Amino acid sequence: MRKYLLSSLLFFSMFSLFAQELEVEAKVGNPSKLINDGFIDLEVTGGTPPYTYKWDNQDTPLSSQRSEGLAEGIANTVIISDAAGTSITRSYTIKAEAITEHFNGTFIPLVASIEKVLFWDLFSAIGIYDPVSYADLKNVPVTGWTASVEDRFILKQWLKPEGTSVDEGEEIAIVSSDKGEDITVVANAAGTLRYLVDEGKVIYNSENKKHVIEQGAHNLAQIEYEEDIPLLHPNGDPVTKNIPFIVVWLLFGALFFTLRMGFINIKGFRHSLDLARGKYDDPNAPGQVTHFQALATAVSGTVGLGNIAGVAVAISLGGAGATFWMILAGLLGMSSKFVECTLGVKYRFINSEGRVFGGPMNYLRYGLEKRNKKGLGKVLAAMFAVLAIGASFGGGNMFQANQSFEQLEGMFPFLVGNGFWFGVVTALLVGVVIIGGISSIAKVTGKIVPVMAGVYILGCLTVIGINIENIGPAFTAIIDGAFSPSALKGGIIGVLIVGFQRAAFSNEAGVGSAAIAHSAAKTNHPPSEGFVALLEPFIDTVVVCTLTALVLIFTGKHEVVGIAGAQLTSDAFGSVISWFPYVLAAAVFLFAFSTMISWSYYGMRAWTYLFGKSIKSEIVYKVLFLVFVVVGASVSLGAVLDFSDMMILAMSFPNIIGLYIMSGEVKKDLRDYVKKLKAGELYKSPEKAKAS
Repeated sequence: MRKYLLSSLLFFSMFSLFAQELEVEAKVGNPSKLINDGFIDLEVTGGTPPYTYKWDNQDTPLSSQRSEGLAEGIANTVIISDAAGTSITRSYTIKAEAITEHFNGTFIPLVASIEKVLFWDLFSAIGIYDPVSYADLKNVPVTGWTASVEDRFILKQWLKPEGTSVDEGEEIAIVSSDKGEDITVVANAAGTLRYLVDEGKVIYNSENKKHVIEQGAHNLAQIEYEEDIPLLHPNGDPVTKNIPFIVVWLLFGALFFTLRMGFINIKGFRHSLDLARGKYDDPNAPGQVTHFQALATAVSGTVGLGNIAGVAVAISLGGAGATFWMILAGLLGMSSKFVECTLGVKYRFINSEGRVFGGPMNYLRYGLEKRNKKGLGKVLAAMFAVLAIGASFGGGNMFQANQSFEQLEGMFPFLVGNGFWFGVVTALLVGVVIIGGISSIAKVTGKIVPVMAGVYILGCLTVIGINIENIGPAFTAIIDGAFSPSALKGGIIGVLIVGFQRAAFSNEAGVGSAAIAHSAAKTNHPPSEGFVALLEPFIDTVVVCTLTALVLIFTGKHEVVGIAGAQLTSDAFGSVISWFPYVLAAAVFLFAFSTMISWSYYGMRAWTYLFGKSIKSEIVYKVLFLVFVVVGASVSLGAVLDFSDMMILAMSFPNIIGLYIMSGEVKKDLRDYVKKLKAGELYKSPEKAKAS
């Protein structure tokens, strides 16, 4: 009898455990040849409903049994849990079919590996700070408010006394609208209620420019949490605000060179303008292009989509305050450009035909060899050249063709589906320019860059001028956002990093690319080209990026949620000048075009460093470059573009190591140059000298 009871108990226990097991059936789909459009649909039985789904795709909510927008060719993992705490892990791979899907799936792990290095957070790794973003309060907005709403909202009545504890979903206030019925506002979190507006007062008025620009003007209350709550992605992962290693690397270098060169970014600004306008142009000096042409070529390689789309992303993530830190980073980056471009000219090689070969490959190899570091110099130079070639094909080529086509496709419907032919036409235009070499590139960029930059700046100034009464609230929003941002923006560290990151990615100070263009300048004095080069971050970041940010802030578009990138910038212009988005679309293409022709030269010089300086070697590179223009415009390559774009940032590792080692040499050359300048020993253009 006893044995029977024990057997029965064991049987029922096993049956009970079996009944609680979770069973999962999955439908895995790849609906088209487009990348990142796969889906996984789950059907779960057993256990104790309801179920939660912890996907590794951060955009998929915990409550969703379906995950969409997934990459093909890589494993997607989900942890399914029931109400009793039983969980099961499943992994599914969406089969890649198109060649682009195979490429994308192959490069995703590579991108992740590079991100671990470039975006590694040293400070959180050693426990200096917690990268997780926490919220100490929740803003309560007017229900139904959007950044584009045209209405006036008045706080009609508070339903709960200030300082009382409220639960999520509890009614707390009644708001009246000029264009509708009264609105009942409910608490969007549990905590202590704090008033931001008194009864009978206006909460938000779309006709009040201060309200339009001021961040959070549409909030009527705040709810303080009893304890700080981590911000979460839809899938439950905590939101983090990291301090990327690559940004620290670039900015620490910029700060070091600013101090080492005695604030050359400020003291040398006036002289750099004189050089750029040709006051010291010596027609008999060695080189192929003038100071201004070298500057235009280098600026065309940095001023591009990042100034239009990237700034909008930065403002969306970091708010108006990111603008302040972006400007500061741009000013510091001017010193990095001075050092690298001075060395670019000093260690250049000019062959018997007058063609110039220069850039970080030269000064890393021969500059370090002079310091008995021949082995290190060869390794750093080769590493830089490989990265520069990859960056020219990717970030400087395919990425530009791809993104400019997407922007134009949205504005001009006849382009839809014609990416291949757009790529062919663009490749022909690029080919006409780059076949002629640096002289041809310099002539084209010398004309395109001033025109397109002038049109864009004029458009920005027009928008700002029309909204000039917003200047006070706009700069208040920038300063307040820079030093007292909300937790939702990641606090001061989060906003600072967003601003610094945008500047570093945009002006490429410390990357070394500009030194290749500037090495072709006609000059007998290497520091003179360093002075010219320091104008680049000023033009790119302090002027162009800042104007884009001001357009977004002056028009109130920095408060728009759900739109980012070039579309947000286009909407900001369109809100003031209805036809300007078409001009902006043309500017996007010209920005991308000029970036491509500049990067073709950067990549070609890296190519000839590795494979020889013959004309044949250059032609092979140029043909490959033009093929990649067509590829970039024809297909969406997702992680491939991300991978190649990151190679631009990776170029800064070997480059800045060399700059640190040779900074003393640059300092000495600078002192000698300044002495000659003060003594009047430098060549002056007779025409420019008379004009001044």
